[in-house]
Amino acid sequence: MATLIRGKLSNKLTNAANAVSNKSQAKVSGMFARMGFQAATDEEALGFAACDDLDYDHRQGMQMDIMTSDEMGGEGSGDGGALDGDSHYQRDGTGPPHSASKDGGLPDELSEVRPKITAWEAGWNVTNAIQGMFVLGLPYAILHGGYLGLFLIIFAAVVCCYTGKILISCLYEEDEDGQLVRVRDSYVDIANACCAPRFPALGGHVVNVAQIIELVMTCILYVVVSGNLMYNSFPNMPISQKSWAIIATAALLPCAFLKNLKAVSKFSLLCTLAHFVINILVIAYCLSRARDWAWDKVKFYIDVKKFPISIGIIVFSYTSQIFLPSLEGNMQKPSEFHCMMNWTHIAACILKGLFALVAYLTWADETKEVITDNLPPTIRAVVNLFLVAKALLSYPLPFFAAVEVLEKTFFQEGGRAFFPDCYGGDGRLKSWGLTLRCSLVVFTLLMAIYVPHFALLMGLTGSLTGAGLCFLLPSLFHLKLLWRKLLWHQVFFDVAIFVIGGICSISGFIHSMEGLIEAFHNNVEE
Repeated sequence: MATLIRGKLSNKLTNAANAVSNKSQAKVSGMFARMGFQAATDEEALGFAACDDLDYDHRQGMQMDIMTSDEMGGEGSGDGGALDGDSHYQRDGTGPPHSASKDGGLPDELSEVRPKITAWEAGWNVTNAIQGMFVLGLPYAILHGGYLGLFLIIFAAVVCCYTGKILISCLYEEDEDGQLVRVRDSYVDIANACCAPRFPALGGHVVNVAQIIELVMTCILYVVVSGNLMYNSFPNMPISQKSWAIIATAALLPCAFLKNLKAVSKFSLLCTLAHFVINILVIAYCLSRARDWAWDKVKFYIDVKKFPISIGIIVFSYTSQIFLPSLEGNMQKPSEFHCMMNWTHIAACILKGLFALVAYLTWADETKEVITDNLPPTIRAVVNLFLVAKALLSYPLPFFAAVEVLEKTFFQEGGRAFFPDCYGGDGRLKSWGLTLRCSLVVFTLLMAIYVPHFALLMGLTGSLTGAGLCFLLPSLFHLKLLWRKLLWHQVFFDVAIFVIGGICSISGFIHSMEGLIEAFHNNVEE
């Protein structure tokens, strides 16, 4: 009898111990998933590359690891090195060494937390994204929108700040104790969760397509603006804008061989600082002509045909939602995310509004699509050369991100891929992988040659993907995932943003296409 009792007690203790062990293992797995050790982190890296000029000093510290093995012990490492189903991926193409603890537990790499960024560093990344080169087109938006254009710069800042916050709220769900837990890691994860269970991958495909379009269009805009700036800097040279675009693309061909962005990242910070200096120089020149400002040219009326294009330009200048989930996930204190979004967008709103207004007041109806083209020849040449250098060094960031999305979608190994993997067993790029990259560079060149209209392309991109990623999808996902927890005013804001964003997106897309078709038929350049 005593033996039977001891046996039952032993079984109960064993079962309890196993339950505790399984629960602890699940919590550890969840913790590592929130730290970024899962298969979905490729979208996180792409988000950082998608922005205009992200500070790659932080990206250099990001390490994307895929841990899918159920056994993390020491066995199985003798014949091939790594555990079955255990792979590592780093931006520099090298993985960490496979080592396990003496007791057969978790590898040493898992005990090290990835470097986190402060709220100031996160704010710097967001500032680079929403205050990049494309603010040069904002005075052109004031030309066709007047005071309403200024209002839209403020309105877009408020809405993009709000949608960025609600997008991050979609990453979290409450656990049994009512605590918020991060259960998703990227924009794609949110989209897939909204389409589950009927179409679990549809939302991710939609976001990826929008992301590819925006990244490729950003590359095209860099080529267009490079050709435009060089042509207007040296108007007496017998070289057309299209020829300058070809020369710029020739300098960009080495991007096809990029395996990492470390070389480019060394110049990224300097280019961003140079851009701020250029903005200050432009504003200083405008202030020097303050006596001649044409206040009477700023009207409340709008150009019905061209104002929707201005909406797209303004929206595109605030695009940052793609990389916000990965940015928030890598902050030391995610609770400071909302505060960071507030001050970055307030600063962007003030600086953009002042820059656009001061520049327009200086040149009024003569304001060009790229505002530096209005500067005197001597100043224009120096400023434009700096801007061209910045554009060429910024090109690899969206290009590399677009290539990664295409490779993982169509060429990654596995049954769901359409084509063979772009890389061999030794990590070298195969011929079709190089062909893909070269084709993408050539495609951006052809688009820049046949559609050399910076403002129209910027407005088209902002209306098509910018409004979708910044206005429509965040509000829709917020309503879908958190419907039961939203207050009435939150529902009203989301619905209003979705409706207004949809109207602006459709009208901007239609008028941008009409403008491009008209310019193409009339063979008009800039």
